[in-house]
Amino acid sequence: MNKEKIYFASDFHLGAPNIQESHEREKRIVQWLAEIEAKAKAIYLLGDIFDFWFEYKKVVPKGFVRLLGKLAELTDNGIQIHIFAGNHDLWMQDYLEKEAGIIVHHKPTINKENGKKIFVGHGGGLGKGDYFYKFLRKLFTSQLCQWMFTRLHPNLAVSLAHTWSKRSRKNHEAPFISEEKEILFKHCKEQQDINPVDYYIFGHRHIPLEIKINTKATYINLGDWISNNTYAVLDKKTLQLKKYTK
Repeated sequence: MNKEKIYFASDFHLGAPNIQESHEREKRIVQWLAEIEAKAKAIYLLGDIFDFWFEYKKVVPKGFVRLLGKLAELTDNGIQIHIFAGNHDLWMQDYLEKEAGIIVHHKPTINKENGKKIFVGHGGGLGKGDYFYKFLRKLFTSQLCQWMFTRLHPNLAVSLAHTWSKRSRKNHEAPFISEEKEILFKHCKEQQDINPVDYYIFGHRHIPLEIKINTKATYINLGDWISNNTYAVLDKKTLQLKKYTK
């Protein structure tokens, strides 16, 4: 079968809010990956795949074996997998690259897929505003902060991180009010004047959105898999935002 489709998904938040619900969500995601495998040329996962992720020198977070095994199987079969570090899993290092053949990004990229120019990233911290988050991101990604975190026992460190993650998730679920209130949409309009593309695709917001920027470009927010189970697929003609219902 000719593999020509590009898939995008985001904000799985595996590990939250509890093991049972996370396992159910993980099985649903793996089922979706299995169904798209025959047609997928590449899969972009745009951050917050895990509700918390930290790679110690010799230890990685417990769990997620179904997803990690499936992603490794996909890359072994020649499907390119990209993961963009989100604000909940920004401490990704090289484990997923070495163990599962995944390409990890820490910044947005502009890619050309199926003849379309696409600006793609997690979305957190882009645009004007949200300055407290930007401060926290700079703090958390500092070498000093990471060194101090590794000094904590993992049981305590992960417990603290999940408590923080729970508070942080609520900020991404604010309802859509208007285009001008959407920081990411405003950022896309500004970028379109500088370096035009066909699509801007982000996660982070937990709300599936598809908004025209102008006659050429479209802003897509992928939503999440806690409530919406939404994703986007690009074929050789168009990009569509879809809902997984199985």
